[in-house]
Amino acid sequence: MPHPPPTPWHRLFGIALTDLFAGRPWRVELEMELALKSQRLDVLIIERLTGQAATRDPADLADLPDGLDTLGAHNILTYKSAQESLDAWALDELIGHYVTYRKLVSYPPTAGATATAPVLPDQTGDVAPAPAHGRLRPAADFQLYAVATRQPTGLLKPMHASARRPTPWPGVYDLTWGQRTIRLIVLNAIADHPRNAPWELFASELTRVRYGLDHYQPREPVARLLRYHLAQVHRLEMPDMAYTLDDFKHDTWRLLIKDVPQLTPEERAALLAQMDAEDRLRGLPAEDRLRGLPAEDRLRGLDPDVIKAWLKRTEH
Repeated sequence: MPHPPPTPWHRLFGIALTDLFAGRPWRVELEMELALKSQRLDVLIIERLTGQAATRDPADLADLPDGLDTLGAHNILTYKSAQESLDAWALDELIGHYVTYRKLVSYPPTAGATATAPVLPDQTGDVAPAPAHGRLRPAADFQLYAVATRQPTGLLKPMHASARRPTPWPGVYDLTWGQRTIRLIVLNAIADHPRNAPWELFASELTRVRYGLDHYQPREPVARLLRYHLAQVHRLEMPDMAYTLDDFKHDTWRLLIKDVPQLTPEERAALLAQMDAEDRLRGLPAEDRLRGLPAEDRLRGLDPDVIKAWLKRTEH
């Protein structure tokens, strides 16, 4: 029997964070390319431009999961699922990504040069202005996060106590790593609370996963699909989830319809190929159906007597 495809934990985790920040003054970028040689960040949580979304008020931060109280303008996050270890190398990589990303968003391209840095548009299409050439954005604009499903004992045990400071929240630590502080969030150790449901969806302990599924409140339709998918991954029976396979299909169709303008011509052709001719033409006015057809094709199949009668009427 062939093995099922591996669960794309990083992509699912990114989808959950995208939903978590829907309507808040940050947006989420997934797997951003950092260089000509592929180096991708797991997740970026980027503050929207002032005036484009709600400003920083208590409502914006309300009900965020534990550990996200330190959000800044640019938040760089590495994530390790239950199949991965958060170790010293992972934190070194996070620091390296921070250095590269800080440069990319700080230095505007010189005149006549080809820009290799990512453009970071707001959802409205606006782009946050970069500082003057040669000046880095302030370090305080950047926050670093490491989210691990399992307790990274091999990382924490050899660290000096002063370098791994607990916070008021269980499972959340501040780690001193070089010149930076990294906020560590351990999903199997956080407090059971409805606000932490987005974290518990990605725990490895089934009691936590079930709690997360019970209390997660999707903000966008795609997150309903995520919730259903995770229940299937863990083979959890969720009779009170009130979300059936038909609901899953209907939400998928609604998302597909919404994204049709972004489909490539090939993807649109593949979609149309699955539809009957009547379905393709339904709702189109007659002039749109006939537009572009040569005269002989328009007349093909018509009774000659009908054509003669129509011509006789038009003569008058």
